[in-house]
Amino acid sequence: MECMTDRHIQISLVKREVHCTAKLLDDRAPLTCAAVWDALPLSGDVYHAKYARNEIYALFPPFTTSEPPLENPTVTPIPGDLCYFSFSGTQLGTQSYGYDREVHPGTTVVDLALFYERNNLLLNGDVGWVPGIVWGQVVEGLEAMAEACADLW
Repeated sequence: MECMTDRHIQISLVKREVHCTAKLLDDRAPLTCAAVWDALPLSGDVYHAKYARNEIYALFPPFTTSEPPLENPTVTPIPGDLCYFSFSGTQLGTQSYGYDREVHPGTTVVDLALFYERNNLLLNGDVGWVPGIVWGQVVEGLEAMAEACADLW
């Protein structure tokens, strides 16, 4: 029997000087956790997804040869959930949600999100339900991170 130690990552809002620690949910989303872990370190601009309620996210080009399947899915993330979304370039061409104004056929965008408060519902008026893969859970520093996230616009 293979013994696996829990893996953790640090998530930082550098300009806000705040960070939290998250445990990877290798037992529930092993393929997604492996893809993210192998791509580390990741960094980029962070956006506040107030349309989805209490979420911050960063967008990345694909960092794995094939997108992980929908493992450990949710449409109602809870505080501390880390979610993985994959969108085609045409899905993010909607101005009304603050995405890129241009459509980019043939491209893929990875959205890594942190949900910092409750009452989230992943429902998009254009496409319907948008399930995300829950691949991590914040285990330390969520309160300070949530305070910084709520002030992020």
